[in-house]
Amino acid sequence: MDAILAFMQAAQGVVEKIQRTQVEPLNQAAGLCANAILQGGLVHLFGTGHSRMPVEEIFPRHGSFPGFHPIVELSMTFHTQVVGANGQRQAMFIERMPGLGEVILNNFLFRPHDVFIIFSNSGVNNVVIEVAQGVKQRGMALIGVVSVAHCQASAPQHASGLRLTDLSDIVLDNCTPAGDAMVQVDGLAEPVGPGSTLGYAVLVNALKSGVAERLTQAGQPPLVLTSSVLVGAERSAELFERAYDDYRARMAQVFTG
Repeated sequence: MDAILAFMQAAQGVVEKIQRTQVEPLNQAAGLCANAILQGGLVHLFGTGHSRMPVEEIFPRHGSFPGFHPIVELSMTFHTQVVGANGQRQAMFIERMPGLGEVILNNFLFRPHDVFIIFSNSGVNNVVIEVAQGVKQRGMALIGVVSVAHCQASAPQHASGLRLTDLSDIVLDNCTPAGDAMVQVDGLAEPVGPGSTLGYAVLVNALKSGVAERLTQAGQPPLVLTSSVLVGAERSAELFERAYDDYRARMAQVFTG
């Protein structure tokens, strides 16, 4: 089979499985997130490695809106140099360091009605588990976004023996296989074509749509960052400014309480 077509078919399978299995937990997660935003709170977002990508996919970008707080540590996400200073080896080492999760959380003030979403394909690295434990200790609802198959196949790394799925109030499955890569090429021993980023993108944009629907139904339609192609330059600029002002006001609580 043509490898290009094989990936497209595998990708279609991921989307179909998400549609078949994740609508109920997505609705539950959307309800939690909308409730936090309606109360003037935040949905905090955390991911390391390539799992930072769904954090950026949620906010800020066209079609997104305030209420989500991206938390991304450059030391674990800055991969452009790969080797050398700020290299990938260091990033992988850092995310396994005990104690780092609490150090990250201590930079912010959280409220019990806030919600926290952690993205981790494996759901087992030390920093991910420590952040999850810190979230629960602070009384927030936790949504874990993983590949359930990959998480179950991965040995826990944290001393507690826990996986992200063990700590999450709601688990969203990006429906990609253990090992992530989905295409076997003739003559090549290792599979290629990872699917987790695709699965993440489907989940977070479905979630964002559900949250927007609930906010609008509650009489508080979100300030959506919208392209000038759709609404004209003046309206687009107005939405951006109002959305950033709204985000700034919400963010004040994570530093001043």
